[in-house]
Amino acid sequence: MTTTATLPARVTVTDEAAAFIEQLRRQYGDILFHQSGGCCDGSSPMCYMQNDFIVGDQDVFLGTIAGVPFYISKPQFEYWKHTQLIIDIVQGQGGMFSLDNGTGKRFLVRSRLFSDEEAEVLFSQGA
Repeated sequence: MTTTATLPARVTVTDEAAAFIEQLRRQYGDILFHQSGGCCDGSSPMCYMQNDFIVGDQDVFLGTIAGVPFYISKPQFEYWKHTQLIIDIVQGQGGMFSLDNGTGKRFLVRSRLFSDEEAEVLFSQGA
């Protein structure tokens, strides 16, 4: 008998961040997240209206958080592929072009390494 292991989520969200994402969805409609990994603003997860951001061929879809797609640049994915991203919200100023800018809150990436078992499942599935 063979058991099928569940793929661990590459990106998750805290309850507080999910509630804030819902607020932004009510205000802006369809939104998405992108993590570029560049300096300054690029090191934070950026939130955009879907029609204001073009997802590139080199962007990797990590999953959906609070009903919103989350993408990461391929170079950042290669660096973080052994890590689960946990999107949180803290007090502060959001990225200049991110929808959290000016709200007094900003998105923050926390992370944890996948366990050996989780990594084996992900990589065996090509995920």
